[in-house]
Amino acid sequence: MEFNTEQINSWKKQHGKDAIFLIVVEDKSCAIRKPTRQEFSFVSGIKDPIQLSETLFKQLWLDGDKEILEDDDYFLPAIGKLDEVLKQKEAEVKKL
Repeated sequence: MEFNTEQINSWKKQHGKDAIFLIVVEDKSCAIRKPTRQEFSFVSGIKDPIQLSETLFKQLWLDGDKEILEDDDYFLPAIGKLDEVLKQKEAEVKKL
């Protein structure tokens, strides 16, 4: 699926300029956004890692080929890329 510039700019305005990601699995693609703190909190109680990833992925979904959500051959590789979306800034601790 292709997304036009107007649509992408609208998402960036709504969610932040560095918060929109394209995930491509073979011939299917989708756009997702970075999660909020509240979304992390919501999924933190889910013990099953696949269910956690599925719940989070559906919350972050903006648009795309539905096969990514419905077909495991597309879904599993897509959720494997969530780590890159969830990557945060590095923090450091210094002794004073």
